[in-house]
Amino acid sequence: MQRIVARQASWEFRQFRGLRRLYSTAQNTGACIAGNDSGIIPDMPRFDYTPPLYTGPDAEEIMRKRREFLSPSMFCFYKKPVNVVHGKMQYLFDDNGRRYLDAFGGIATVNCGHCHPDVVKAIVDQTKSLQHSTILYLNHAIADFAEALASKLPGDLKVVFFTNSGTEANELAMMMARLYTDCHDIISLRNAYHGNASGTMAATAQCSWKFNVVQSGVHHALNPDPYRGLFGADGEKYAHDIQDLIQFGTSGHVAAFISEAIQGVGGIIELAPGYLPAVYNSIRKAGGLCIADEVQSGFGRSGSHFWGFEAHGVVPDIVTMAKGIGNGIPLGAVVTTPKVAEVLTRRCYFNTFGGNPVSTAAGHAVLKVIEREKLQENALVVGSYLKERLNDLKSKHEIIGDVRGRGLMLGVELVTDRHLKTPAKVEILQVMEPDERYGSIGWKRWFLWKCFQNYTSSLLQQGGCRLSCGCYGLCNDEVMKLPSKSRWNNFFDVSFQEEISYVIYIKEITYCVYSLNKQY
Repeated sequence: MQRIVARQASWEFRQFRGLRRLYSTAQNTGACIAGNDSGIIPDMPRFDYTPPLYTGPDAEEIMRKRREFLSPSMFCFYKKPVNVVHGKMQYLFDDNGRRYLDAFGGIATVNCGHCHPDVVKAIVDQTKSLQHSTILYLNHAIADFAEALASKLPGDLKVVFFTNSGTEANELAMMMARLYTDCHDIISLRNAYHGNASGTMAATAQCSWKFNVVQSGVHHALNPDPYRGLFGADGEKYAHDIQDLIQFGTSGHVAAFISEAIQGVGGIIELAPGYLPAVYNSIRKAGGLCIADEVQSGFGRSGSHFWGFEAHGVVPDIVTMAKGIGNGIPLGAVVTTPKVAEVLTRRCYFNTFGGNPVSTAAGHAVLKVIEREKLQENALVVGSYLKERLNDLKSKHEIIGDVRGRGLMLGVELVTDRHLKTPAKVEILQVMEPDERYGSIGWKRWFLWKCFQNYTSSLLQQGGCRLSCGCYGLCNDEVMKLPSKSRWNNFFDVSFQEEISYVIYIKEITYCVYSLNKQY
């Protein structure tokens, strides 16, 4: 059997070894995709499920209504937008019943799989019982989830404030830090994204996400980017910039430092080792609090730890979270210490929908699924294997400049020159447009269009053309064990033209390798 598989892989390699690749040539980039016409890319694995017949409006009618009635700022991915009407596990279905592997996870949100029965049941049962009241009345749903959530955090982080999104959570965290310290100055990182309201927009350091409105009191430090940063992977050297900002840009006191452990929108940038401990020390000496933004990296996505900050050996004063907390339900949270939480008693703080019984019942169900189905362990097993194979490709092909991240939060950066780290702009543009033949959608969000603009910082200018693999889903499907014999493993042993397609649709390959496709 192994000899048959080897011969098949050898045949596949010979079909493409005559093809040459020229960096940043649109014609050849297209050939990388067109090369799959040979049929080497397999069909998606069997999935014994048929979605219900769709009887709603078609894509053209929906687009007409969007143009007429929705904000022009709302755009769609792809030249031919996909009309998604149904979801099941790791798959989405369009209006024609076509199945797609969801490599986007609703923007890093659907971590238990679409329509997980336990989460759906919790939502339906709570909706039938009590859809909404107010946190001014007693209800066990919010208290039960707060207790369960606090149990997942270290130290004295045990007071929970519920919100409706990550932006709300970060806004609240920043306000609490300013109130607690009686100081306005906050330090964030260049390349950071923390939200799109006025305060979080100030903390964000990517121009494509910032409007020209008043944004005060935030200083942006050098980004500790191991791949493109000034000091490589030496986190302590980057941390010196924090001390300089405190000394030369503030009164000597700060309210807070906010950062992700792995920058998501910024291109899956894992902060350099040693950086956070040194920074937390400097911030606390300046009287500030340390805020960990876990909106994307939290809830076991990184595999090795439940929270991204834990990989750096630090304990923040405030933790914010959203996205994966509710598997698609509008839900966010801020968790802090009793001492810091006390500041909100100075005035009335209230959030009409934060702590809604349906949302918190869903969040509690999601937490139970992650623990019971060992999705954090799954992210570690699957993600580690995937990263290993991506690094195998990197060792053979210079277009892959960097492979980074943890667990199922992974990124691949394509370059045309490894020494200069020149972004592979044309290739990435080709990557952004899906091909219906492969049944995979996702990732376009991770292409930072802002960096095609003129920037004085080479870090920001060059770092923009980054492709996140989109490996965000934690959908289990009994993927804890690798198949002992799988022809999918040999896909990584064929020619570059195929391999670049595998990088493009890496999530599909992941599930081909690991998923046993058990229905819920």
